[in-house]
Amino acid sequence: MSTATVNKNDAKKFASLIGPTDPKLDREVRELLVTARVGMLLRASFFGNLATRLKLVNADNWCSTAATDGRHFYYNSRFIKMLKPKEIEFLFGHEVLHCVYDHFGRRGDRDHQLWNIANDFCVNADLKKHRVGEFITSVPCLYDTKYENLSSEEVYEILYEKAEKIDVGKLLDQMIDEHLDGEGEGSGDGDGNDEGQGKRPKLSAEERAKIKDEIKEAVLSAAQTCDAGNLPAGVKRLLQELTEPQMDWRELLRMQLESTIKSDYSWMRTSRKGWDLDAIMPGMRTTDAIDIAVAIDTSGSISTAQCKDFLSEIQGIMEAFDSYRIHVFTFDTETYNPQQYDSDNLEDITEYDIQGGGGTDFGAIFKYLKSAEIEPKKLVVFTDGYPFGSWGDANYCDTCWIIHGDQNPSPPFGTWAVYGSPDRDD
Repeated sequence: MSTATVNKNDAKKFASLIGPTDPKLDREVRELLVTARVGMLLRASFFGNLATRLKLVNADNWCSTAATDGRHFYYNSRFIKMLKPKEIEFLFGHEVLHCVYDHFGRRGDRDHQLWNIANDFCVNADLKKHRVGEFITSVPCLYDTKYENLSSEEVYEILYEKAEKIDVGKLLDQMIDEHLDGEGEGSGDGDGNDEGQGKRPKLSAEERAKIKDEIKEAVLSAAQTCDAGNLPAGVKRLLQELTEPQMDWRELLRMQLESTIKSDYSWMRTSRKGWDLDAIMPGMRTTDAIDIAVAIDTSGSISTAQCKDFLSEIQGIMEAFDSYRIHVFTFDTETYNPQQYDSDNLEDITEYDIQGGGGTDFGAIFKYLKSAEIEPKKLVVFTDGYPFGSWGDANYCDTCWIIHGDQNPSPPFGTWAVYGSPDRDD
């Protein structure tokens, strides 16, 4: 399916605002911007601190609304004048969250227009929910309740599926800022006081990486000045990633599995691993066996090599525990080939028939478990992340996500780690 294509210039509803700067108007607008940032420091300190670090740069000659590159707040003075004072606070919060969420860095090969729209839906929902400034009504502003609590990736997938039916141009007209996607003519590092001085910024990959590190430091510093309970869930997850060292995924999985069993042994059922030794070894009680379900992501984005890795890790689980019952199945937008492996039959998991190849819908996992009346002590999901739709039912069972790939998405529930380790290039 191809996404709808819209010429950038056709979607600039405020394009007529671009032009020479009126020095008198700009002085008035800069005072409004400074006042808005002070108000944010008092009412939303996390956002206020991050907004204050952005240098104000007049961009009347190339930007029709507002924009940021992570260091500067570019603005069109005529556009700012159209907004109410607290709506300007909302606009600052909007730019701040684009930086915090690293929306440009997360885009990948997605359609840039739909990705930008998805980002705005998410950012605006976060700001409105947490009452940062006043939701903008003076000009059109993207918002839909159905996108609340979803990630940009989730919203993008929804929009992508509907791209041929929706009016992308109309949605672009409701964006309150311009997203800097690496295109431009210069650094844009002017002070905004000289007419025509600034140009649309263009940053190298090295500069973007440096800015990303600067933002991380600023986020940690700003978080110390506020009540974490008043932050959007996405910001909380980011702070957790920055402040809590990530556990090696194998150690996390081992701990998660061991938490489901007791350390009691029984001589009533001996371990089969001792049959080739000159000794009788105690076995785990049947009731103390690890009893888990393993869901293997076999969507189109999963390679054959990744699938083999997943199966080998399940084999590793079998070898690590004397007594186990493991319910294995694959999934994309549906579930396939459910099989049960236990320590009595010792079947070889490497012969398991991999099926799937469509999209990624974690909801299919929980739908299957419920319909089959399976409620495991632990659900382990091997995936590359980024589902279409939600991450599934957070309340059904304890879930551990093992995420394979270069991206590090943060599941909204359960525990998770990235597949790989310092001594292994996965």
